[in-house]
Amino acid sequence: MTYESTSGTPQPRLAELDPDAPAVLLAPRLAQFAAVARIEHVTRAAQLLGMPQPTLSRAVARLEEELGVALLVRQGRTVRLTRAGRLLLDAVERALAEVERGAEAVRAEADPVSGRVAFGFLHTLGTDAVPALLRGFRAEYPQVRFQLAQDYVAAMLGRMRAGELDLCLVSPIPDVPDLITRPLDEQRLYLVVSSDHRLAGRRRIRLAEVAEEPFVAVEPGYGLRLITDEFCEQAGFAPRIAFEGEEVETLRGLVAAGLGVALLPPGLVPRPGVVELEVTAPRTRRAIGLAWPAGRPLTPPVEAFRDFVLARRGRLLEHD
Repeated sequence: MTYESTSGTPQPRLAELDPDAPAVLLAPRLAQFAAVARIEHVTRAAQLLGMPQPTLSRAVARLEEELGVALLVRQGRTVRLTRAGRLLLDAVERALAEVERGAEAVRAEADPVSGRVAFGFLHTLGTDAVPALLRGFRAEYPQVRFQLAQDYVAAMLGRMRAGELDLCLVSPIPDVPDLITRPLDEQRLYLVVSSDHRLAGRRRIRLAEVAEEPFVAVEPGYGLRLITDEFCEQAGFAPRIAFEGEEVETLRGLVAAGLGVALLPPGLVPRPGVVELEVTAPRTRRAIGLAWPAGRPLTPPVEAFRDFVLARRGRLLEHD
């Protein structure tokens, strides 16, 4: 079934449209109908909307035809709502109010003074580096709010691609076209052994010397696991993984219990039962960088925090 449009071209009835299309097609006419209904005068509503009065009249008539009910009744130069028109106006006003609340929330997030930054980072950076960054930034922008997420790299990048995160501290640094990345710092990884291990009295070691040792490591998918596997490969062996975990401090505890050795970032405080050995070959350092989506505009608070972090390039891990 068709009806004749104002241009004379047959147009599909609402029931014949794609199921996903009606809301998109109806939205402008619903807003136009709401303006007429509030003012109860087509000409004044057209002036308010900045459109010709005949165009507005046709839009309302088309809406009535698509819905199959009369929404307005003319009374001289004014109009009044029918019962169906009142029901529709109430629904439209509730919808517009919800849209306005959503728009206000978006404006609040983008506010350069008090907006929000969704920031992801590695578990191993959450004890010292990230708190230092946040403390320094909030000294300049005390009202900016943060939503923080600790996770492994692949999960964080997935959430960033989905729009849930604005920026991420990552390691290793990905080289993919849909992300912009900048290196920030390098962190030394030490071979951690138990204090009663045969190598505990050494200060330095080649990684190949522990090729036959059991390793404890984070689970597959974590950046630190990928880096551990790569360094072991460079040393000519594949690590024999005895235990896997999610937290670096858990791994230190497993090492202290004599369950294996591990490649880990430096501990912030000495932990009884373990010794950290410097690895001379290969050069066991991991690059840490900042990533954000390519082609997605950054809100003012996100841009300000990004620039703040980039300005600390080479000083992210001042304790190391």
